[in-house]
Amino acid sequence: MSFNPYKIMERTCISFSGGRTSGYMLYKIIEANNGIPQDSYVTFANTGKEEENTLQFIQRCSDEWNVEIHWVEYTNDEPRFKKVTYETASRNGEPFEELIRKRQYLPNPVTRFCTSELKIRTINKYLRSVGWEDHKETEDWIGIRADEPRRAAKIQDKSRIPLAVDGVTAGDVGRFWDAQKFNLELPNINGRTMHGNCDLCFLKPGAQILSLIQEKPERAIWWAKMEALALALACKPSGATFRKDRPGYSSMLQFTKEQEMMFDINEEAIACFCGD
Repeated sequence: MSFNPYKIMERTCISFSGGRTSGYMLYKIIEANNGIPQDSYVTFANTGKEEENTLQFIQRCSDEWNVEIHWVEYTNDEPRFKKVTYETASRNGEPFEELIRKRQYLPNPVTRFCTSELKIRTINKYLRSVGWEDHKETEDWIGIRADEPRRAAKIQDKSRIPLAVDGVTAGDVGRFWDAQKFNLELPNINGRTMHGNCDLCFLKPGAQILSLIQEKPERAIWWAKMEALALALACKPSGATFRKDRPGYSSMLQFTKEQEMMFDINEEAIACFCGD
């Protein structure tokens, strides 16, 4: 029997980001295991800043493939997470804002506590609450493709990234979804979903963020509000910016109104756990 990287051999958490890549990985896992094994979980950690189409896509995968997806959100209250559903999930950045108020400064490319707290640790705390006391944050399966070598290189245990092991590329993922009866209703540009994950995530290239603000200016309001909040809360003004190397979100919103170009259109995104 040939090796199947999607075959689950032990208790496993499949982290679903809500993108096409992680959706494809979930499909392959379901296919290889005739469903999700009883002692394994599919999880989605909602930050409240995902596009509505992302949330709809996650629920559609659950409904169409008859698989339970466990929706969780960060909260400051013990046990530091809460279980939600598609209907009750935050839509206005509430979990993210709670975390910023607790930390009293903003995450940045060096200190990405949004990823660690809102995603990784929130999922881990939920799993521990259902009896996975020995579960480690580094054991979750995540959707990293073979054409994402820099992200894949950071994962020591390659069994956690079955798509990379299987040689799957963005083209493979795109062709798969083109053949399905439903899809993530967000633009796919050369295998990338610009609108994916947190809508104006500071890890996205500056030109991409400007484009997203131009498309829908109200996207910038929450981010600008968080910068103002952090300035009021922070001990140091340096903690009131998501990036030191680019203007704040209120400034970017103003620049889009003036139709100016501020960034290199070839700037690359910074890799993150959130994935596609």
